[in-house]
Formats: sequence, C-alpha cells, structure tokens
Amino acid sequence: MAIANLNNYRNTHRPIARTTNTVKKIVNSPEIQSEARGFALYVGIDEQQALDAGVTLTELVKALRGTLNDLIPGAGAETYAAVALAPKGAGGRNVDVVRTALHDPRALDQLVQRTDTNDETEDGVVVDLSRRRVLVNGENAELTQKEFELLNYLIENQGETISRRELVELVWNTDDASAPNDRTIDVHIRRLRGKIAGFEDIIRTIRGGGYRFDSHPDVHVEDYQI
Repeated sequence: MAIANLNNYRNTHRPIARTTNTVKKIVNSPEIQSEARGFALYVGIDEQQALDAGVTLTELVKALRGTLNDLIPGAGAETYAAVALAPKGAGGRNVDVVRTALHDPRALDQLVQRTDTNDETEDGVVVDLSRRRVLVNGENAELTQKEFELLNYLIENQGETISRRELVELVWNTDDASAPNDRTIDVHIRRLRGKIAGFEDIIRTIRGGGYRFDSHPDVHVEDYQI
C-alpha cells in the first residue's frame, strides 16, 4: 500500500485548495461531458483499532478486495490502497485525517476554512467536572446524569479497559431497577458517543474486554475548583 502523510498536505494546503477549485470549474463546465470511472471509500480505522479487533490494516484491504472480486470478477485488480499517516497526537477524527491526507477536495476546503477563520469558540471536548457538563466545540452536549458519570468514570481510569459489569456496578446502584445489564450498557455508550459526535474515538471498544478512555489532545478535563 502507498503512504500519504498528513503533514505534506497541511504545509501546502493553500495551493492545493486553489487547484481543486480550478478542477471543480472544469468538471462542472457544461461543455464537458463526464462519466463515473470509479469511487473512493475513505476508511477511518487506525492501526490500534484494527489490532483491537484482531486484524491488521493489510488484512482489511485484502478482505475489501475479495468482496469486490466476489461481486465483480477481476475488480480487485482495479483498486489502489494508500495508508494515511499523521503525527502522533494530531487529534481529529480518523476519517477526516484520511480524507485530508489523501487529498479529498472537500476536506481540503474545510481545512483552509478552519485555518483562515479566527474562531473564538474552543474546539474539541471540554469535560467540566465542577458543573457536571460536557462541551463539544463550545456547545453543551446535554449529557444525562448517567451519561456524564459513565464518561467521568472512564476518564478517571484513563488507559484502563473497564468491563461492562464494572460500569454497571459502579455507575448504577445495584438496587436501581433501571440499571442496565452487561448487554444494554452498549446502548448507553452508543448514545453517549452520539452526543460527542466527531470525537467518538475517545471511547474505545475493546473486543472481549469492555471500554477504554484514551488521552486525546482535543479533550480537556477541567478539575473541580474550590
């Protein structure tokens, strides 16, 4: 597989953006007929996520090519795979990093807009422990009490895999009739991730283990203030 490095495109994003705008004008010109010659599927799965699931990125590529061959014999040979690299701690959603590193026009336009706009709103996730609230890009995520406690417990045990049973026992009172079981805890995690859209990756699913919170440069935890 080829390798695309995010840094290369960040350092030259302005000329690239102008180039893509020119291409758009040419493609959208009524004088030019166009046809679909293929498509790009950006997969935002990092190495660790693949390993946690018991596979590698290379195996995933081979499996996708195998599916293509099953649907259209020989189509697997008409594919090209490239791995997107980014500096450790660069932050952001995996799929956005992949799109930018692999030169997706819309992703590059968004990168230019973010660079050129002086936004007073703090990007990322802010976990305000004293006010028991979570802000996502400056907006209140409106977490329920239990959703906040779930996130807070995972943060307190950063880097450790917490089993579903432990989450149920420590976040919910064992006498609470509304307490979920080991399986329905996944529903609560899914709702929590939905409210921090764009930063879902901070809560990792560990296959056969449970869940884990990993440190993230765009996630800030504000301690209690007295």
